[in-house]
Amino acid sequence: MKIDKIDAQILNILQKDCTVAVKNIAAKVGLSYTPAYERIKHLEENGIIKKRVAILDSDKIGIRLFAYCNITLKEQSQKSLMNFEKSIAKNPEILEVVSLSGIYDYMLKVAARDIEEYNNFIINKLANVPNIGQYHSNIVMSVVKCETSYHVTGIHVPD
Repeated sequence: MKIDKIDAQILNILQKDCTVAVKNIAAKVGLSYTPAYERIKHLEENGIIKKRVAILDSDKIGIRLFAYCNITLKEQSQKSLMNFEKSIAKNPEILEVVSLSGIYDYMLKVAARDIEEYNNFIINKLANVPNIGQYHSNIVMSVVKCETSYHVTGIHVPD
């Protein structure tokens, strides 16, 4: 699928505010309503737009601690990796799970109300996940930059 300049403009608009009305998007990119709507629908159907979400202010909802927890597994067989991923993904405190190269196998981004809640997560949930050899936590002191959007230009997206 090819993303042209207009598709890129639409994507950049929606990443800033996914509630913008289609008629307003159409006006900003120089289209009428129907072609703009069809382009958005096409971008959704092709998985370019995965979902539309509200980004919350973590502080205002009481989430004041973020930690990056680096995990080393005891065993790295395909079955053990899949079991770990399936088990760890069930936890709502975990915002992100990434597989890594290097000395750690995975990195988890964990959100908690405070250090006590994070400690309870480690003791009561993470410690019960099979095959974890070691974990190391890095507590976030401050966030310098946090983006959820990509700068999109006209590109070719592999099918």
